[in-house]
Amino acid sequence: MADRVLVIGSGSREHALAWKLAQSPHVKQVLVAPGNAGTAGDGKISNSAVSVSNQAILAQFCKDHNIGLVIVGQEDLLATGIVDYLTSGGVRCFGPTAKAAQLETSLGFAKAFLDRHGIPAARWKAFTNPQEAYRFVNSTDFPALVVKAGGPAARKEVIIAASKEEACEAVQKMMQVKYMFGESGEMVVVEELLKGEELSCLCFTDGDTVAPMPPAQVHRYLMDGDRGPNAEGLGAFCPAPQVPEALLQKIKDAIFQPIVDSMRQEGTPYIGVLQTRLMLTKDGVKVLNFKCRFGDPECQVILPLLKNDFYEVIQAVIEGKLCSLMPVWSENSTAVSVVMISKGYPGDYANSMEITGLLQAKELGVEVFHSGTMVKDGKVVTNGGRVLTVTAVKEDLMSALEEANEGVGAIQFHGAIYWKDVGYPILGFLTQSVYVSKGTSGDRNIMPLSEALVRPHLKYTDSSGYLSLCSLVLLLQIAQVCKKHNTVGQDLVAVCINDILAQGAEPLFFLDYFAYSKLDAEVTQVIKEEIADACRRAGCILLGREIAEMPGMYSLSEYDLAGFVVGAVERRQMLLQLERIADGDVVIGLASSGIHSSGFNLVRKILLMSSLHYAAPAPGGCGDQTLGELLLTPVNMYSKSLLPVFRSGCVKSCAIIAEGGLMKSIARILPESCGVVLDAYSWKIPQIFSWLHNEGNLSEEEMAEAFNCGIGAVLVVQKELAEQVLMDIQRYEEAWVIGNIVSMHTGSAPVKVKNLLEALQLHGSQCQQNAALLHSHLQPKKSKVKVAVLISGAGTSLAALIAYTKEPASCAQVALVISNKPGVEELRNAARAGIPTRVIDHKLYGSRSEFDGTIDRVLEEFSVELICLVGFMRILSSTFLRKWSGKILNVYPSLLPPVKGGNAYKPVLQPDLKVTGCTVHFVLEESSAGAVIHQELIPVKVDDTEETLSERLREAECRAFPIALQLVAKGMVQLGADGKTCCKPEDQQLIHQGTSEGRNSSRGLEQVDRQ
Repeated sequence: MADRVLVIGSGSREHALAWKLAQSPHVKQVLVAPGNAGTAGDGKISNSAVSVSNQAILAQFCKDHNIGLVIVGQEDLLATGIVDYLTSGGVRCFGPTAKAAQLETSLGFAKAFLDRHGIPAARWKAFTNPQEAYRFVNSTDFPALVVKAGGPAARKEVIIAASKEEACEAVQKMMQVKYMFGESGEMVVVEELLKGEELSCLCFTDGDTVAPMPPAQVHRYLMDGDRGPNAEGLGAFCPAPQVPEALLQKIKDAIFQPIVDSMRQEGTPYIGVLQTRLMLTKDGVKVLNFKCRFGDPECQVILPLLKNDFYEVIQAVIEGKLCSLMPVWSENSTAVSVVMISKGYPGDYANSMEITGLLQAKELGVEVFHSGTMVKDGKVVTNGGRVLTVTAVKEDLMSALEEANEGVGAIQFHGAIYWKDVGYPILGFLTQSVYVSKGTSGDRNIMPLSEALVRPHLKYTDSSGYLSLCSLVLLLQIAQVCKKHNTVGQDLVAVCINDILAQGAEPLFFLDYFAYSKLDAEVTQVIKEEIADACRRAGCILLGREIAEMPGMYSLSEYDLAGFVVGAVERRQMLLQLERIADGDVVIGLASSGIHSSGFNLVRKILLMSSLHYAAPAPGGCGDQTLGELLLTPVNMYSKSLLPVFRSGCVKSCAIIAEGGLMKSIARILPESCGVVLDAYSWKIPQIFSWLHNEGNLSEEEMAEAFNCGIGAVLVVQKELAEQVLMDIQRYEEAWVIGNIVSMHTGSAPVKVKNLLEALQLHGSQCQQNAALLHSHLQPKKSKVKVAVLISGAGTSLAALIAYTKEPASCAQVALVISNKPGVEELRNAARAGIPTRVIDHKLYGSRSEFDGTIDRVLEEFSVELICLVGFMRILSSTFLRKWSGKILNVYPSLLPPVKGGNAYKPVLQPDLKVTGCTVHFVLEESSAGAVIHQELIPVKVDDTEETLSERLREAECRAFPIALQLVAKGMVQLGADGKTCCKPEDQQLIHQGTSEGRNSSRGLEQVDRQ
């Protein structure tokens, strides 16, 4: 039966809540009280005139109109206990109690709570005596420059002072000038001014489980470029691309979960949505303040990315079953909201201005959420300072912003103001035309300069600048011989930008120098366009170019090209901090696209001795290009993949592999006490390097000293953080764990590359195949195999599978956990690990096939490729087993065959049996001993009981299941057409060695990792 839902509020946030709820088949009507013009009549959505300030009237209204759910969007109603009152009267309500809402409604409570539980926040102190506040401001060893009203009627008044004198003046105004702040100023809180980047993070919580939402960033200032008064959220985008998964996990573990756990332990469980404003400081993430509901405009950019039924998520939160229905968010999508305000806001403004173009905006594909609007004389008019929020969802931030701005441009009302550059502090550029130089007289046909990229503002508070000047003399000679000019511009920008990236610096602006004997307009135009495009992709301002015509210096077809880039980095984020590098750290390598403009002098010498020339077809295995085209493959530019992980603080050092090859480039970033050992079998070496090795008869030392050998950049990362950093980089680049930092003895070479000669001798696909057999560190696929785990609450291997899939060596990821029983502990464990969960209760289905069909649909929804049964106590139908044949793994506490069915422990407790074990096998319609994937043996001891034996078997299962899953996910083992396991001939010996090792040791997975 569908519900009626009541949303309390009148803003864009409430319109977005109603919009998302109306999409649920469980909801037949959404009432909004008091609502606005946008919620006045839109399908399932309509307004209600019920008084929301009178709790008794509101509760009776809900009962009279069969309201099944109430959602509160207003802070003042939470503070007065509306949730407590409605809930006590039998009305289902989503939101925290008045006591829990003190995190938002009472500044003193929130500050004391954070201190009490050691949750990182700004240092602070509360005062009712202004003299004591003055002394505190002037005596602290930190900048106590933020003054907040903290009295019982506090309205979030905040003054950020520029000096101690201004801070004291702010205290005086708040505490002594009643007409400004009223009762709010009876107490003030003076706190530390934090420096860093601000972020909004929200989560759903049922008082136990925490489900983070994608992080959003909000623009709070009235004018473009973060100028003007603070008018609160005038625009937002989500997700914030500068927040990698590793940092989001830290926020969950260090902020959200401790808050929820501590509230529950204090007897005030927090249930609903919790929003934190955070500051990313040099000392880590710190809490600024809370909202006990969705923020505005955060709500308008987050909810469009929610893939689940919003109503179902809310019900799971209220019922304490969030772990059974974890929210799933759209991947590869970005939402941008632009807020339209009335002229004069946040001060005085005019109302009743007619709004036009709303239908035209909707036709452009955007969502328009109303706030300060009303219907007057049949027309939609303004009725507040914050009027509309226009939201667009596209595949990237730039596209979403462009569509949102198109939607805003279609809407008109007198005095409309909006922020045009939402997200550009992150994008780092605006597309505008900038005329810097007219060039020489012969150049005027192609000048003024190409479109430049102008950054609206920079946010560096304590920064260092970096310069890089690069030229490509040898590469240009090859380009001119080949008459191929469409990559040199990209190469120039990439080489310069990669150089400053090695310091952790963000590229700010770029200038190029172009010299020639006689202008070739066509060549110049190609190079100009490539440079402009590369700058755009790097988020770097293109200032222009210096042109020099030198007839006597160059021949007619020759030209010279050089580039200059400037970058900046906050001092606390500077790389090359050698003291941080330690024995055991992991080295991550990013793939190169080829030669990368280094080693060309040696390449030319090899070609002089070779029978090949630049126009000849590339050597076998190198593709359909000519050799010249292959050598001119553009340099990979790493700014998009590296800047976010640099900002997370997880990277200790970075080296771009340039002149000096692997050996010298990496040695530059190592302290004297440390070296690095790389394994060439752990990454993909492009075929061109194998050809150069053979054609030039080069030693492996010469190769490593001259070329990048397939690695364009390396990062040094703490071992525990390597997996997450690798995953973040692999969103943009091919990357691998390629080695480790080791202690180095005096006189030893700082860089050692194992197996380079052998790896170079391997060709094409065989190189990859043999690397899978021989390298010592198995690398995860760029896209891991998605695994669903089916449970009934009795299995013990789930934690082991989750832990295994988080290892860098894993080829699989647990993408979903399904239970046929609600409320089991394993669901909570999965939710805490950030894994989506579903409960499909078999009791609610009339047949096994209907139950299995529902499971099958959910598996397809999550693009599951393999299924692991962990204590799953339901018999699956033949139809299901046939569809998923060779894709379902189960573990059995016995060595199949001799023991099947019944009690697996009791039969082995006989004098003549000295060994037992567990078996991981493919699940078939008919049991088959030939479907075994992996077995692990354990001895039967003389004094064993069923209890002690079962405990050791469970431990064996936890070792065996991950090994088996690795073998299947990697493709080393599969189910044959005859119902028996099979593997490639080249894998048979290694699998036998791995399983044998696993039977006698807990190191089975490590052995498989070596394959």
